[in-house]
Amino acid sequence: MNRNTKFWISLAIFQVAFGFTVFALTREHYIEAAGPRVSAGPLRPMAPVQPGSIPQSDLAQFATATAFQTNSNDPVEIGRQADQFFANKQYDSAARLYERLVRLVPDNVDTYNNLGITLQYLGRSDEALRWLNEGVAVDAGYQRIWLTLGYVNSQVGNTEEARAALTKAIDMNPDTDIGQSAANMLAQLP
Repeated sequence: MNRNTKFWISLAIFQVAFGFTVFALTREHYIEAAGPRVSAGPLRPMAPVQPGSIPQSDLAQFATATAFQTNSNDPVEIGRQADQFFANKQYDSAARLYERLVRLVPDNVDTYNNLGITLQYLGRSDEALRWLNEGVAVDAGYQRIWLTLGYVNSQVGNTEEARAALTKAIDMNPDTDIGQSAANMLAQLP
């Protein structure tokens, strides 16, 4: 094998390892540590359901009740259901509800963030970036959306955009969990 081939193989292995590491770090951060938060303006955010916290016997009942419940226009109820779908890794259903919630409460930056990370998990990175950038336009002072924007950009190979977003998240407050996660991701960028 010549030197050029070894270089490209090494680079490919590094990229795969880097991608898995970033995915593992951010996935745990979003699902277990933070989970999606959704609020309807001044209302208190609902706590997300964590994976595995719903007994199997209730899952079937939830599935049949969901179609009826999602007809609600109550942003808190839609947010609760979207968070539940996200926690149970039902990302298609979560994305549909987060999109609906954005239309109902367009000034809630949490929803843009949750929709962006959900679309990324579905492999729809371009849509994720579009929603995240719209969320930044709603509230550029929201640290978590900068972390998510940096993560998604790093996953699609937009290294400079990822670096800028992660730096912005760190600059907002390096001492928070979000700031520290951003610093870890930034250190792993090529």
